[in-house]
Amino acid sequence: MGLFNKFKGSPSVDYLIVGLGNPGDMYRRTRHNCGYRAVDFIASRLPETPNFRRKFSALTCECRLGGAKVVLLKPLTFMNGSGEAVSAAKRFYKLPPERVLVISDDAALPLGRMRVRTGGSDGGQKGLRSIILHLGTEAVPRIKIGIARPDMEDYDMASFVLGAFDPDEEATLVKVLPHVADAVEKLAGGASFETLMSEYNGLQV
Repeated sequence: MGLFNKFKGSPSVDYLIVGLGNPGDMYRRTRHNCGYRAVDFIASRLPETPNFRRKFSALTCECRLGGAKVVLLKPLTFMNGSGEAVSAAKRFYKLPPERVLVISDDAALPLGRMRVRTGGSDGGQKGLRSIILHLGTEAVPRIKIGIARPDMEDYDMASFVLGAFDPDEEATLVKVLPHVADAVEKLAGGASFETLMSEYNGLQV
């Protein structure tokens, strides 16, 4: 039985699936918006057209995934304020942190890699930092998508994460997103984190 299934959440929603990013067309294809894009990809595989609406300072969509009822959530607070939207939704649905799954970019991971974790530090990802601060715990499950920091000593991290993927990088990201969506569906369906970490943490596309 998966970690999620050990808890009894709101009678209306089982899990909150959060994709981190920044709102607006200018950020749509940036490295920092991998979480947004993962949630959009998950939504694109739903049998019915997803209906995102504004709630909790975010775009939200209630749907069924892996046999569970979930809320897909994309904060509209910009990356550094992600915790405001996530904590509001968590309180509304009366979910423990263990049922809040966060999908984000990770510059420490190579491009073409993903990593499933049950918690830990923010690793310098400011959206995760905001969520950990607002939820008051590091025990927040997450899927991190590698964006590979530049191979140079002198670079500006903010400019890097807010920059767009080049065509080859974009092609690699597109191959990773289906695996992220598969992992989310399996988590919602009750797969254990141990199984998913074994299956996905060594993946290289």
